[in-house]
Amino acid sequence: MAYRRTAAVQARLDAQAGAIVQAAVTVLSRGGYAALSMAAVAAEASLATGTVYKNFDGKADLVRAVFRSVVAREVAVVAAAGANGTGIERVSAAVETFAGRALKNPQLAYVLLVEPVDAIVDAERLRFRQAFADKLASAVAEGVARSELPAQDPRISAAALVGGIAEVLVGPLAEAPHEEFVVPELVAFAIRALGVREDPGAASARLESGGSDADA
Repeated sequence: MAYRRTAAVQARLDAQAGAIVQAAVTVLSRGGYAALSMAAVAAEASLATGTVYKNFDGKADLVRAVFRSVVAREVAVVAAAGANGTGIERVSAAVETFAGRALKNPQLAYVLLVEPVDAIVDAERLRFRQAFADKLASAVAEGVARSELPAQDPRISAAALVGGIAEVLVGPLAEAPHEEFVVPELVAFAIRALGVREDPGAASARLESGGSDADA
């Protein structure tokens, strides 16, 4: 008769795997993919290295689990931020939330967006970008349907926005002294890229204030 895990045993194993994934997130946030090892994660989680291997086959398998966990959380937050309002308001809120959260943990954002990793993880990265693009595409499509935005393919526009935003977030601009301008400028860029003309005075006011709701 095959052994079947009880609900209590499965819950304990799931909790252990979750703790390992969270420890991996901490290690990645501190030193990036290069700093991640099964031993480092085990130490962070206060577990034996063998226990980590019992839950994950290796580094790539663990990072894939990290991607899926973090992406699910981040996509949910971005989706909630951009769930209401007009199409333009939804895009603005989604971009602001995405960029603002990335800048609060730039090392992890770098890992998720561009740091060279294993091919198996690159596949997860594509899913990560696609998940955010899907949320933006929905908002863009609504903006087009309401005639707030000019006719365009929402999927292409959304993918282009994600690519452009990612480039800024991992580049030198994110670490410059004027970092407070990055998020509001990205929001303004997104709206311009979608075909909305900006009030000439808005850019000057934005740069003078340097503020962003993402810091709230």
